[in-house]
Amino acid sequence: MDSGTLVTIVTIIVAGIAITLGTMIPTLQQGRAVSKALEGMTRQPEAADRLRATLFISLALLETASIYVLLVCLILLFANPLLSRFF
Repeated sequence: MDSGTLVTIVTIIVAGIAITLGTMIPTLQQGRAVSKALEGMTRQPEAADRLRATLFISLALLETASIYVLLVCLILLFANPLLSRFF
């Protein structure tokens, strides 16, 4: 097996692991954020508007982590900068 094939195989495996962990962890954190926000809204209904606004901002920030992981994985799969060193 030549070095270019090895780099390609390792890149595919790493991208698969990265996309799995990179989407699973923010998703779990989003679930925790929603749970805590709903808990806060039930305890203090008068603060529900402020909690909802904060929740939407935090969910957007958490979702950007998944999008960045997807972007890095797509770069590794389709425009891999390491392949130019071996081919």
